[in-house]
Amino acid sequence: MTFKAELQEISRYRNAYILALSAAMGSIFYGWDIGLIGGVITLTSFEKSFGVDKLSAPAHNNFNGNIVSILQGGSFFGALSMGYFSGKFGRKPCLIASAVIYIIGSVIQSIAGLGSSVATGLSVLYFSRFVGGIGVGMVSALVPSYVSESVPRKIRGRCTGMIQFANNIGIMLSFWVNYSASLNIAPTDMQWRIPFIVQIVPGFIFLIAMLFQPESPRWLVEKGKYNQAALNLAYVARTTPDNPAVLVTLEEIKEEFEGKDSLSLWEQFKGMGESRAMAYRCLIPSLVMFFQQWTGTNAINYFSPQIFTGLGITGQSSSLLATGVYGVVKVVSVGLILMFAVEKFGRKNCLIVGGIGQGLTMLWIGGYSAIRPSGSPIVPASYVSLVAVYLYAVFYCVGWGPVPWVCAGEVAPNHLRTFSLSLAVGINWLFSFTISKITPIMLANITYGTFLIFGLMCMIMAVWAYVAYPETSGYALEDIHYLFENDVIVRALKDAPLGRIFVGKRHVLSVEELRKRDMDVDRKSVKEDDSKDGGVPIMADGVAPI
Repeated sequence: MTFKAELQEISRYRNAYILALSAAMGSIFYGWDIGLIGGVITLTSFEKSFGVDKLSAPAHNNFNGNIVSILQGGSFFGALSMGYFSGKFGRKPCLIASAVIYIIGSVIQSIAGLGSSVATGLSVLYFSRFVGGIGVGMVSALVPSYVSESVPRKIRGRCTGMIQFANNIGIMLSFWVNYSASLNIAPTDMQWRIPFIVQIVPGFIFLIAMLFQPESPRWLVEKGKYNQAALNLAYVARTTPDNPAVLVTLEEIKEEFEGKDSLSLWEQFKGMGESRAMAYRCLIPSLVMFFQQWTGTNAINYFSPQIFTGLGITGQSSSLLATGVYGVVKVVSVGLILMFAVEKFGRKNCLIVGGIGQGLTMLWIGGYSAIRPSGSPIVPASYVSLVAVYLYAVFYCVGWGPVPWVCAGEVAPNHLRTFSLSLAVGINWLFSFTISKITPIMLANITYGTFLIFGLMCMIMAVWAYVAYPETSGYALEDIHYLFENDVIVRALKDAPLGRIFVGKRHVLSVEELRKRDMDVDRKSVKEDDSKDGGVPIMADGVAPI
């Protein structure tokens, strides 16, 4: 597709893009906090305010792990809570609530330590980061399902991938705010408070933007609000509610929810294991989120100033500058990938290429750290390692940054999607907590081993994507179950580069063939549905859904 055609498509689906952008604003404050704290804890003014400068080296490392990981603890519980609350109250109200909770946490963080003892101030800081984490966890669990349920399938990958794009923008902005504060603000309390104050801004923008967005049409169908669901489907596609594509999509959603609406949490949990295919579909969101954390991305996000110092970039401002450049590289990379690659090359290829690239760069950094004595002068290999960190960011943005959010938001069935995604994001935060807690300890004790472990994990992820993940790009959410019915590995290998070599003559039916097999003859004629609120007619087959 040419650049002009891309712009025309963006114009055609501009309501859907605005919806995705509004929801993705929540990921800006998610990313903001990820990037913020790693720089703040290196500021001398922050260390003096909370007595960190007087701690021993082991106690200092433990403090760094605690102040970073307490937010993940709140995020873990916030993410898990969405399985219940978003199903009961809707996606939109819960997203608005997440913004309010995040803003409250951010305000308290910015005033922690005012007029109190060091011990009390530190307790307030821990508490406020936990509260803010609840809001971050809520938004991180809910935005992927809200976007994937709301936008047309043709642009679903790009729109869902905007979550990671916004996340990277938040990380980048926080990096540069930290760098600016270190250079331009005197080393007083305000030097570290201003970054905390500024993070309130994206929370307010997200809150205001979400007030004007529609509810998820699939949640509306689950609650029997069919007319409103048709209106919302028509809105994102910029068409009318009686458009045949809207009606076909609505009917397909209703069929998938038939007999499965208003399931309790226990019923949803049992439903995840009703068959091996269903179990695997519901496992994939958790698996890709687990993998995403073990790429080591948050080890670099949270502790990048220390990592750059370990590679020979000396001086507080220099390490923060290198960190800021890292943030810019991530934003530019993921923007280009979303524009030109995620729909054209597919989820699977992006995961494979991204995993291999990340693995190789991590292994290089680990190898260099193993042979470079601590404190030795900068040599050419130091700059190569610095470039490797930036290349790592590029490959992360190719695959395991944006694509897990796309996969997690689309592979589970409609009636289990929010529950499955809440578990997945809870796992994401659990291992984000684990990695943020152990990274400073690992860097202090097995420096190079830290990067070698992450490099090996990246290679394992690439193998899994190659062998066991079929391509989901271009399919309606209601059709994805066909990809997991039988011979998943055969289908996955057929979708992989050179994968047919390993398959031989084994054959699997295409999604189109499977749909034709399951087609009900009665759906070929137009009929009226006796829905609660007036119903809509079912259109003849052959009309493409939205």
